[in-house]
Amino acid sequence: MSRNNAIFTPVNLGSGAVTVAVKDCIDIAGMPTKGGSAALDDAPAAEANAAVVEALLAGGCRIVGKANMHELAYGVTGINAWTGSAINPHFPDRVPGGSSSGSAVAVAEGLVDFAIGTDTGGSIRTPAACCGVFGLKPTFGRVSRAGAWPRASSLDCIGPFARSMAQIEAAMRIIAPGYAPSADAPPRFAIVQAEGVDAAVQAAFDEAMAPFSANAQVSLAQLPDAYGANIAVIAAETYAAFGHLLAGGKVGADVAARLTAAANVDAQKLAQAEVVRARFTAEVDALLEQHELLVMPTMPCFPLALSEAGDAAAALRMTALVRPFNLSGHPALTVPVLAAEGLPIGIQVIGRHGADEAVCAFGRMLENTISVIMDPAGEDTNR
Repeated sequence: MSRNNAIFTPVNLGSGAVTVAVKDCIDIAGMPTKGGSAALDDAPAAEANAAVVEALLAGGCRIVGKANMHELAYGVTGINAWTGSAINPHFPDRVPGGSSSGSAVAVAEGLVDFAIGTDTGGSIRTPAACCGVFGLKPTFGRVSRAGAWPRASSLDCIGPFARSMAQIEAAMRIIAPGYAPSADAPPRFAIVQAEGVDAAVQAAFDEAMAPFSANAQVSLAQLPDAYGANIAVIAAETYAAFGHLLAGGKVGADVAARLTAAANVDAQKLAQAEVVRARFTAEVDALLEQHELLVMPTMPCFPLALSEAGDAAAALRMTALVRPFNLSGHPALTVPVLAAEGLPIGIQVIGRHGADEAVCAFGRMLENTISVIMDPAGEDTNR
C-alpha cells in the first residue's frame, strides 16, 4: 500500500491488464481536467477522451489514476500546496520534480506499469531523473496532443515514464503510431560537454558512460540561449492559456508569480526566441548529421532538497540541460543512474527528429550495461 496520498486521483477506465496513470492536464471523458489548480476546481467534465487516452484504451490498458502535477504544468519541483505534493519514493527528502510529478512517483513506487506525462521544458525528464525512473520526451508531434492542456503549444510533448526500457517502448507502441523498436546496434554518438554541471554529477555520468566509446566530445554553443528562449516561449504560451485565471485569486503563489511575470513577454522577445530556436535547431541537426545520438547529463545537479524547493533560481537550474530540446523538438530520453552519494542522476540521450526508436535502442544498451536505480520489477538494484 502506498504511503503517498498525493500521487493520483483513482480512476477505473478500461479492462486491460496493463495499468497506467495519466497526468491531470490530459482529458478523460466524464472527469474534470484540473491541472493541479484550485483555479480549475470547478472545471466541467471533459466531453471526450484525449487522443492519447483513446490510444491507451485501444491498446488494452487500464487507466487507474489521474496523476498529480505541479500546478498548471508551470513549475519544476512538483510541490503543490493545494493538492498536496507526491513524495519521491526512493529519495523522500528530495523534490519529486515537475511538472509531471505524480506520473513519475506512481511509476517509481510501482503503482502502475507506466505513466503518461507531458514535457514542455523538461517536465517528463526532470521528474524521471529526480525519482530514478526512465522518461521519454518523444519528437515534437510524434504523439498526438489532441485533448491536452494547454490546447496550443509549440513545445509540449506527451510521453511515457516506466521502470524499464521494455515498458517505455511498449508504451510507445501504443501511443505513437508507427513506432517499431530498432535492433540493438552500437551507435555513433557524441558526448556533449556542458558548462555548469556539478562535479559529483559529472563524475557519476562519466563513470556510467565509461563502458561506451564515444566518437567525439562536442559542445553546443547555443545551449544557454536556447534555455532562455524556451523559458520565454513557455511564458508566453502559458500566459495565453491560463493568464485569465489570475483574476480569481486561486492560483498558487509560485505559479501566480511566474504567470504575472509571463505577461511581460512581448512580441519582440518572442521573435528573438524564434531566432534562437532556428539557430539552436540547426546546431543540433548539424551535430546529428555526424553522430547518430548526443549524450549528456539530464540535470546539472542532484534533485533539490525539499528545504530548497522555494528557491526559484535553483529549481529552474535543474532544467538547464533539458529545456533546449523542447525548443528544438528533438526526442530525448533520460536513463536513471545512482551516484556514489546515493542520489539519482539521469543520462540524457538526444536523437534526430523522428528517430525516437534509435534513442530508445541506446537506452536499452545503457540499461543492460550500467546499474540503473530500478529494475523492471521495481526493486532497488543499487542499495
